Amino acid sequence: MKSLKFILAGILFGIIMSKSEAISWYRMQEMFRFQSFHMYGLMGTAVVLGSIAVFLIKKFYVNDYTGSPIVIQDKDKGFARYMLGGTIFGLGWALTGACPGPMFVNIGHGYFGMLVVIFGALIGTFLYGVFKNKLPH
Repeated sequence: MKSLKFILAGILFGIIMSKSEAISWYRMQEMFRFQSFHMYGLMGTAVVLGSIAVFLIKKFYVNDYTGSPIVIQDKDKGFARYMLGGTIFGLGWALTGACPGPMFVNIGHGYFGMLVVIFGALIGTFLYGVFKNKLPH
């Protein structure tokens, strides 16, 4: 029962992603072709809400689900690595039409071809773990 709130949050996330059309491949295509503001508005809203959430977490010293304090560390400045990582992420997003959140929501909608995308994402994550110590951080 302790996990029920997380399951409900995931269901709510899926509903919001679906109703906002953030899982639509056509909306992604419009965004990457600069034909519509829809996805930019959604992402801008997410950035603003995320910034507010991080601010509140820092201000009120919020704890995680185990009771441990959430610590958000400052990141060092490394423009090149963010550009490389963002480029890889963006290419995967453009090729598949989905970033990590919508991949799972699309499966819930019955687009089982996303299982191939999730498998690729898991392989990529595994390979990152294998080569992490050899990569510039």
